[in-house]
Amino acid sequence: MRLSTVILPIHRWAEGRERWEGAERLGFHAAYTYDHLSWRAFRDGPWFGAIPTLTAAAAVTRRMRLGTLVTSPNFRHPVTLAKELISLDDISAGRITLGIGAGGNGFDATTLLRSGEVPWTPRQRADRFGEFVTLLDALLREPAGTSAEGEFYAATEARNLPGCVQRPRLPFAVAATGPRGLALAARYGQAWVTTGDPKLYEAGSGAQSVEALGRQVDGLGRACVEAGRDVAELEKVLLTGFTPEFNPVVAAGGGRPFDSVDAFVDFAGRHAELGFTEIVVHAPVPGDGPGFDAAVPDEKLFEEIATRGAAQLAG
Repeated sequence: MRLSTVILPIHRWAEGRERWEGAERLGFHAAYTYDHLSWRAFRDGPWFGAIPTLTAAAAVTRRMRLGTLVTSPNFRHPVTLAKELISLDDISAGRITLGIGAGGNGFDATTLLRSGEVPWTPRQRADRFGEFVTLLDALLREPAGTSAEGEFYAATEARNLPGCVQRPRLPFAVAATGPRGLALAARYGQAWVTTGDPKLYEAGSGAQSVEALGRQVDGLGRACVEAGRDVAELEKVLLTGFTPEFNPVVAAGGGRPFDSVDAFVDFAGRHAELGFTEIVVHAPVPGDGPGFDAAVPDEKLFEEIATRGAAQLAG
């Protein structure tokens, strides 16, 4: 199992640079950042753009993969995003993975609304997501020119020469839990991302979460069969912090994954048995309201997980 991290874009680059360089020194397989306009309690503090942050990170790292976790249609258009991605893939010498999802409620969903408008429903987000991924795939695979006219997005002879460094395009890590999203992951993804079953966070148990994740893995397998793909072709990525084990009530009773390196390795091992191939932990950040501390290791444990923990998981 690979070990990766997600670095929130909350630091001015003078400090943020050290976070990204430090992640590479620690040996993480990849470092991602969230692609939001703002997020949770950080709404009233610094929050920088994902693409410029990754561009800067690409310039100060050499080995580690970089990416978003995740980008969504909430405030992106496939044509402009494709142009930014080919540039970022070039600057990074082919180290970019695009984490991509349907988006949700929150600041991203409301910031661009006119007065009186309401956010998209889950069905509307799913409809847009399907068209978004399909067009973005074409734009990146066909750099000489792409034209399309859908219900939500259009492109007229959109050019993205010279195309991605990674061929036929940079990899997509598709975030999905339901049938429609899993079908997109099976068709377009080189990886699949999940945070678990959100309904279990408040009142579920670790055992129930593992069972739910197992059902998601099974759903991905069925979607791959329908798409004519081998599910083994897809990396399976778990972003930690959103399953019941990280609920502060559970954490208050002990036994949380970030109690120790061994506790984390045990947690990761249970998910490796389900077929997960990459696990992502948050880099240390200031507290984000009640309970977020339970989802983030402290600096010392973060470094120990990246070194001793990664070695145990690799073994």
